[in-house]
Amino acid sequence: MSTDSGETAAHMHGFDLRWISFGSPSAIVTSMALIAGLDAATSAKTTVLASLLIIGLADNLTDSLSVHIYQESERLAGARAFRTTVANFVARFTVSLSFIALFLALPTGTAVAVCLVWGVLLLSLLSYLLAKEREVSAVLEIVKHVGVAAAVIAMSGAIGYVVRALMG
Repeated sequence: MSTDSGETAAHMHGFDLRWISFGSPSAIVTSMALIAGLDAATSAKTTVLASLLIIGLADNLTDSLSVHIYQESERLAGARAFRTTVANFVARFTVSLSFIALFLALPTGTAVAVCLVWGVLLLSLLSYLLAKEREVSAVLEIVKHVGVAAAVIAMSGAIGYVVRALMG
């Protein structure tokens, strides 16, 4: 059942997957790529943690601002645009904090591996939920989304190794 604003009744009265579906994948993949790339470049826990915190705030705030400005350009109602902006930031920041917590709690080598597994699990869960809502193959969606994440992580790790080799 649709309303005038195009929202389904399920979205109006319960959790709206759209609140987390925009920013969360970006926060997941960015965190994993940052961890892989910086670990390859420096293996310094403080560098990885500082970078995760900076990205967790700066990138998430600027992305949320971009969402908000886009929604305003689409003439979305002010209250709805604000809710979506806040939901996007909270989802992204929560994801970032989960990686920070894991990295703080574990030795560096273990933290890198656990964070990568954690990220794949989060991305797979989100992909599964979206696939079920869209009534498409969950396996295909998970494979596509995790495949893109794997490529980004591999490139980030390679960049880290190249920078480390070039800089000494």
